Amino acid sequence: MNARRAPDGACVAPAHAVAAGEGLVPAYWADACQHLCARDRVMARLIPQHGQACLQSRGDPFTTLARSVVGQQISVKAAQAVWDRLLATLQRVETLTPAAVLAAGPDALRAAGLSARKVEYLLDLARHFDDGRIDPQAWHAMDDEAIIRELVAIRGIGRWTAEMFLMFHLLRPDVLPLDDLGLLRGISQCYFSGEPVSRSDAREVAAAWAPYRSVATWYIWRSLDPIPVAY
Repeated sequence: MNARRAPDGACVAPAHAVAAGEGLVPAYWADACQHLCARDRVMARLIPQHGQACLQSRGDPFTTLARSVVGQQISVKAAQAVWDRLLATLQRVETLTPAAVLAAGPDALRAAGLSARKVEYLLDLARHFDDGRIDPQAWHAMDDEAIIRELVAIRGIGRWTAEMFLMFHLLRPDVLPLDDLGLLRGISQCYFSGEPVSRSDAREVAAAWAPYRSVATWYIWRSLDPIPVAY
């Protein structure tokens, strides 16, 4: 998956993404929907219910991961309030940079409403980007598991967060987040008449979705909540 580059060498969109509105959407979406409808009766029912909506990538990688840290274990509303205070404290409009976080230091981050643990996580994330341990330009040549291993080495980022990043930021087409309770609940309702399902059950159902398990997962989420989530 090669990335297109801007003249200054900055990494821009992966080759499988196209611009749409304020973000990027997967270029493979229509092919994925056709594949899923042909392979899976539930997908053939779900997909037509949701029009042109699809996964969308917004923002830059550091900001996306920073927001995931800020939002851990609190409500969406509370997370947005803390995020807004953080931007104001660091005098940023929309995005954060590693340099701004490191320059602010722990006291300023705590003053924005972050817990001591989240301050540690955010500073560790910033250091990984600032010292080159995290290189977003390299991700486009790396497979999903290699990126996950790199991300979970950062304090406060687990496998689920890394998988959400693969799906919503890098728009990887074949991610199956088996730790996601919404995915398991949706599979239970759509395929097992509400009976509890195991990770093994979910993996078996998802075998028919490959190589577009990210897309099918997105539609399973829509079966529970028709409003798309953006990260």
